Amino acid sequence: MSVETQHVPEMAQTRSSYKPLVVGIGGTTRIPSTTDRALRIALEAAEEAGARTFLFDGPFLSRLPHFSPGNQERSREQRQFVERVREADGVVVATPGYHGGVSGLVKNALDLLEDLRDDQRNYLDGRAVGCIVTAAGWQTCGSTLAALRSIVHALRGWPTPFGATLNTTEKIFDDSGTCSDPKVSMQLAVVARQVVEFARMYHH
Repeated sequence: MSVETQHVPEMAQTRSSYKPLVVGIGGTTRIPSTTDRALRIALEAAEEAGARTFLFDGPFLSRLPHFSPGNQERSREQRQFVERVREADGVVVATPGYHGGVSGLVKNALDLLEDLRDDQRNYLDGRAVGCIVTAAGWQTCGSTLAALRSIVHALRGWPTPFGATLNTTEKIFDDSGTCSDPKVSMQLAVVARQVVEFARMYHH
């Protein structure tokens, strides 16, 4: 066996054993919500793929003050949010579709990532971002997913090739909160795996 062929599996082993940090951002102020459940399922799938995870859910996001570019003061929650995203190897964002776009709650949190502007790895550069949208109808699902991906691009992140869209007019979760639609479970798992796989490939 040549030296070159020995080196490849060693590199693969190092990458596959790396446990990236995946930060989940999203949900609504109502717990449980479809968006919150979807994000938690995606993070569980990320953990099954070998990642560490951290969740900023809707109630947490609701405590973030409105972002103001001219105001340099930061609350404890704002500092915690920015620092954890700074540490992240990947991100999963889940938003409801409100009137064809991303919710104000989620957008306000993403706007706060302006604080990462002067980092060496600024904004979401070098990080895969999984996109999840829940909305009452496929039209809003599609427009909101496009809007969310545009925001991720503006933040220099890499939207995963696959984005999950959940039509809330259909039966998705049972009374216990378990996902009752295997197609939805598959979508959320694909998003999570793509974030984890990219984080490992990007890891040096």
